[in-house]
Amino acid sequence: KQNNNNKRMTTSQLHIALLAFPFGSHAATLLTLVQKITPFLPSNTIFSFFNTSNSNTSIFSKTPNQENIKIYNIWDGVKQGNDTPIGREAIELFIHSTPTNFEKSMKEAEEETGVKFSCIISDAFLWFSCEFANKMNIPWIAFWTAASCSLSIHLYTDLIRSNDETLLEIPGFSSILKMSDMPPEVVAESLKGPLPSMLYNMALNLHKADAVVLNFFEELDPIINKDLKSKLQKVLNIGPLVIVSSNNVFVDVNSDESGCIQWLDNQKERSVVYLSFGTVTTLPPNEIIAIAEALEDKKMPFIWSLRDNGVKILPKGFLERTEEYGKIISWAPQLEILAHRSVGVFVTHCGWNSILEGISYGVPMICRPFFGDQKLNCRMVESVWEIGLPIEGGNFTKSGTISALSTFFNEKKGKVLRKNVEGLKEKALEAVKLDTGSSIENFKVLVELIKCHKPT
Repeated sequence: KQNNNNKRMTTSQLHIALLAFPFGSHAATLLTLVQKITPFLPSNTIFSFFNTSNSNTSIFSKTPNQENIKIYNIWDGVKQGNDTPIGREAIELFIHSTPTNFEKSMKEAEEETGVKFSCIISDAFLWFSCEFANKMNIPWIAFWTAASCSLSIHLYTDLIRSNDETLLEIPGFSSILKMSDMPPEVVAESLKGPLPSMLYNMALNLHKADAVVLNFFEELDPIINKDLKSKLQKVLNIGPLVIVSSNNVFVDVNSDESGCIQWLDNQKERSVVYLSFGTVTTLPPNEIIAIAEALEDKKMPFIWSLRDNGVKILPKGFLERTEEYGKIISWAPQLEILAHRSVGVFVTHCGWNSILEGISYGVPMICRPFFGDQKLNCRMVESVWEIGLPIEGGNFTKSGTISALSTFFNEKKGKVLRKNVEGLKEKALEAVKLDTGSSIENFKVLVELIKCHKPT
C-alpha cells in the first residue's frame, strides 16, 4: 500500500523527456526552448535531456548552471576504439543506433529520478518518439527547428516524387519553387537511406503528435501555416525564439571578447558587411579567396566569422592590408552583431536560425546555401519574402560577390530589400508582443499542454 502511494506521489510531478537530434543547431535550439518554458512550469519540474556526449558538451559548456536539467549522454553509434566520424557518416551511425539508445537512457532517467515521464518533447526528426509516448500514455510534442516551408515540403514528399508538375499544387509556394530547391532527402533516388528514411517516417507520423512546435511566426507564411494546420493536430508557431519581447531584448548576452561591438560602434550606420556560415559549413578554399578579394577590392567595412583553418587560406597579406576596415574572428556574438545599427548586410549559408535572426533584427541577406533545407530557404528569401539575394551562380566568385555587395550599398533594389526585411522585423516583434502576439498565445497553449498531462 505504501509503495502505491509513493508511485502516485511521483507521477504527480512533471518530468519532461527532451530528445535531441545532435547535429547542426538542432540540440541548441531545443535547449533554448527549454529555457523559455522553464519559468512557466512548477519549480520542481524535472527535465531530462537526452543527447550525444559531444553535442551535450558543446551546448552546455556555453550555458552552465542548468540546475533543473538532468543531462544524459546517449550512444552516438560509434563503436569503442573507432575513429570519430564526421559529417554524413556521423549522422548515419547515430540514426542506426536509434531508437534503442534513447529508450535505454530514458529508462535509466525514470529509475534515477523516481519520477515517471509526463511528456516527451523531441526533435521532430525523431519520429519514433510517438511510439514511446503511446506506450507511456503521455503527450508527444514534436519540435521542428527549421522553417514552416521545409516542414511542408517533407509532408508533401510523396506528391513531389510522383511528378515535377505537382510543385505548383503545394499551398504557399505558387510558381516560384523548383526541383533544384528541394531538400536532397525529399528527392533522393531512394528513401531507404538512413536520413531520407528518418525524414520520410517523420512525415508519415507527425500527425500523431499532440502538437508540432515551430521556431517561426504565423505572419511570415500564413498560407503554408494554414495548410499545416489542416494536416497536423496542433501547430504552434512560438518564434522567433531570439526575441523575448517587443523591446527587442536578447535571449543570451554573450561576452564581447573579440571586441566586435566596440569596433562596430565606430562604424557608419548600415555600412558593415557581416559574414558567417554557421558552425558546420566549411567554405571551399577558392570561395574564401574570392570573398577576400571582393572585400579588399570594395574596401568595405566587414566582420567575418572565420575559423583558423579558413584564415590560413586567405591571400597573403590580406589581414594586414584590411586591418583598418575589416575584422576577422573565430567566433561571433551573432545576435549582438545583427542588432547593431552599423550592420548593413548579412552574408549567410541560409541555415534557418541565421535567417530568422536576420529577419528579427531587420538585416537583408546575401545567400550561399550548401545542404539540407538551405536552398529552399534561399528561394524563400529571394522570391517570396524578397529580403535578400542568392550569390550569382551558386558559388562565391570575386565578381559575383562584388555585384551582390553593390546591390545592397549602391542600388535602389538594395533599399527595397532592406525595407522588406524591416517590415518583417515589425511583424516578428508583433508576434512576440506580450498578451497580444500570435507566438505568445501559441506559447501559452504549449505550456498548458505540458502542465495538464500526467502519466496514469
